[in-house]
Amino acid sequence: MIAIGSDHGGYKLKEEIKRYLDEKGIEYIDCGTDSEERTDYPIYAKKVAEEIQSKRAERGILVCRSGLGMAVVANKFKGIRAASVYDEEIAKFAKSDDNVNVITLGGDYLTTNTAICIIRNWLGTEFKGGKYQERIEMIEEIEKENMK
Repeated sequence: MIAIGSDHGGYKLKEEIKRYLDEKGIEYIDCGTDSEERTDYPIYAKKVAEEIQSKRAERGILVCRSGLGMAVVANKFKGIRAASVYDEEIAKFAKSDDNVNVITLGGDYLTTNTAICIIRNWLGTEFKGGKYQERIEMIEEIEKENMK
């Protein structure tokens, strides 16, 4: 299950991503927004992060104008490893090396085709484990120390 959310700046791209997920039979939870009316991105980053924390979703996709603000907010939640992704190669590394569970996309900077390719690569890549798992465990220790 994927939780997906956007603010007004990412709304159009989010709707295109949903069409792709529907075509591929990939289940998702739409955490909003539902229009291009101005809204604030932290609302939707929080909703997606909470869906993952509650285990109702395994992964998340967030879209705003740049993708950056969404990543900042999502990374405030324990257990969330969010990365702003702008190309297919980085999508692979985000998953294989860092086991990123939330990707953030910039609606003003990505075509629908590029966003779909990013998502396809992220979903289709396996986490390497090994030394990379050790690093994830280090991140989890830092979270325990700093996220109360």
